[in-house]
Amino acid sequence: MKDIYIKLIRYFLGFFDFFQQKKLISFLKRKLKKEIIFFDIGSHHGETVKLFNKYFDIKKFHCFEASPENFGILEKRIKSFNLLGICDLNNFGVGSENSNSFLNQTKETSSSTINKINTKSKYLKRKLKVLKISNLENYIKRIPIKIISLDYYLKNNNIKFIDLIKVDTEGYELEVLKGLSKNFNKVKFIYFEHHYDDMIDKRYTFSDIHHILKTNNFKKVFKTKMFFRKSFEYVYQNDSFNLDLS
Repeated sequence: MKDIYIKLIRYFLGFFDFFQQKKLISFLKRKLKKEIIFFDIGSHHGETVKLFNKYFDIKKFHCFEASPENFGILEKRIKSFNLLGICDLNNFGVGSENSNSFLNQTKETSSSTINKINTKSKYLKRKLKVLKISNLENYIKRIPIKIISLDYYLKNNNIKFIDLIKVDTEGYELEVLKGLSKNFNKVKFIYFEHHYDDMIDKRYTFSDIHHILKTNNFKKVFKTKMFFRKSFEYVYQNDSFNLDLS
């Protein structure tokens, strides 16, 4: 019964997120008019792959999902979308360096995170109440995972250029960007989600992300607030490409 309730909550949020996504898609379609290479970091169950394949001409998806449970569903969905031919699926997390770690797999799977959970968070307590989960032990389980850096992945796969990187890693976004330190110049756009609630112990702020991107010649070109959450989505553009911002 609880699983059905969680699915209903996800469906409800997804319905409202659709209107937000329309703004993002409209913006990016003005900038990405040719065949693109797309890195989807935090692919979850393939929602972003499905969305972007509908609106863009995709040459290749590179998908990264750390959770073995989520990855199993991702594989099945990519196959059902008939996209196996243009998708490289990678069952590991992305961070500042290659390592072994653990994932806090949450019952509401899209909130799974490598970061520690702040058990004193009022936001978390409200979330558990909404999901009708009585205690934290019923919400989280730790799963061993592997992490690689984007610098390693790009070198190992001889990738010279990326049109768009999406990063949705539930508070691990800064670590992902640190692992791109040698290859920022190969990326046109970086699109990411940032949480302003206290549920996840990030140990960094939005200013830290802004600084690392600005230092590497990126500037903020898009921002939108997510419905019913203390979260925003941002797009940063690599100024080296001198793209039209109209």
